[in-house]
Amino acid sequence: MGIGRSTFYDTPDDTTVVAEIKTICDEFEAYGYRRVGAELRHRGMVVNAKKIRRLMREHALNPKRRRRSIATTDSDHNYPIFPNLANNMSLDGPNQLWVADLSSNARAPCSKAYFIPRQSRALA
Repeated sequence: MGIGRSTFYDTPDDTTVVAEIKTICDEFEAYGYRRVGAELRHRGMVVNAKKIRRLMREHALNPKRRRRSIATTDSDHNYPIFPNLANNMSLDGPNQLWVADLSSNARAPCSKAYFIPRQSRALA
């Protein structure tokens, strides 16, 4: 081929790798080092994962974390909203007020009800 072996196997400079990582991170904000590495390989640059992690850390190219919480309360409805009758109660002994907690899980469609005696902090 007419070129030296070290020239043929020469790795790209860090500035070119960082520039390519920046373009990938601008295009895909939530990509971490694994997806950035896969995208670099897709674009024809083979770079070690440790080097990608180090360069992303040094140049503050951390991915934006996705929010995975699901909204479980729908306050915008046409049903009546009942007042909280326990707001103005003064509790001076046990078993004067019991509260209920209706909890449900989005992954499991069953609902559970918990009945808990609510005591004053002075007694608890």
